[in-house]
Amino acid sequence: MIPLLLGPLAEDFILFNLSRYLTFRAGAACMTALFIALFFGKSVINWLRTFQRGGQPIREDGPASHLLTKKGTPTMGGVLILLSVSLSVLLWADLRNGFVWAVLFVTLGYGILGFMDDWLKVTKRNTKGVSGRQKLVAQGAIALVAGVWFSYLLPDPISTRLAVPFLKDTLVPLGFVFPFVAMFVMMGASNAVNLTDGLDGLAIVPVMIASAVFALIAYLVGNRVFADYLQLHGVPGAGELAVFCSALIGASLGFLWFNAPPAAVFMGDTGSLALGGALGATAVATKHEIVLAIVGGLFVVETLSVIIQVFWFKRTGRRVFLMAPLHHHFEKKGWAEPTIVIRFWIIAMVLALVGLSTLKIR
Repeated sequence: MIPLLLGPLAEDFILFNLSRYLTFRAGAACMTALFIALFFGKSVINWLRTFQRGGQPIREDGPASHLLTKKGTPTMGGVLILLSVSLSVLLWADLRNGFVWAVLFVTLGYGILGFMDDWLKVTKRNTKGVSGRQKLVAQGAIALVAGVWFSYLLPDPISTRLAVPFLKDTLVPLGFVFPFVAMFVMMGASNAVNLTDGLDGLAIVPVMIASAVFALIAYLVGNRVFADYLQLHGVPGAGELAVFCSALIGASLGFLWFNAPPAAVFMGDTGSLALGGALGATAVATKHEIVLAIVGGLFVVETLSVIIQVFWFKRTGRRVFLMAPLHHHFEKKGWAEPTIVIRFWIIAMVLALVGLSTLKIR
């Protein structure tokens, strides 16, 4: 909105010319989202407490310590993240850009689905919420619409092709299958972040790290000079997603202020589904779907731990891990929660650096 309002006035007021610079607007979006989250944080938490008398329902089969340390903490804090991101993006992004609206569509769509899931959990006082089948169908429908949308926004010849990291000229043709692959990326990222969100601060910091990486990627692929220099597949207009990713970082920082141990609020499915979907949609828009699996490798490992646990238990009746997802395994081994969280943050940072290396090693 601000670029549309102040851009025409830049000739008369030199200060307004800053609104034309993507880097300035990305920084402003981050700070705006952070300010909104900090300003409204307590009010949102108090509002959540008004209808969550018992806080988030805690799994009885989970770590016993959670029944003591996390009982009574309100969930659905993702509302604060979505509010901060949406307002900041609407203020600082170029609203004529289709990529911005497509990524917002996925983020808010998954956020609404997560809100419904959380709402059923806190009102019915159980951990089931929306059924798994209904959730997957809704996620698939949202992601498939977005996948078709992206295929129209992306330029030829990359619109329906899959880029391979480390190989500068390799594009895997997918044709009409592309929207379904994009759907898988968005659904996978959404559910992976959801599975990782089990300890205070565990998911939100890796999300910020991945958002920072994709803010840079979006800026580079959207800039023809940088894209040509780094031999990346240029995506005109995708640079505007740097504003979105920066807003995501700011909103996540603000949420972390209240989610730092001991958490005053949990993001719930409202936040985790939305954040994962946002990362997946950004990866599709910037043609770095495979790189997301590297940068978000922590989320991938957490998801694989659940798949392996379920598969092996059904086959043999025995468990591979003491408990899945993986962070609960380490809790069962006696690791302190802050130890698990910080070490997982370190792993996320290392994987982000590996993902960044794909931009140059070709």
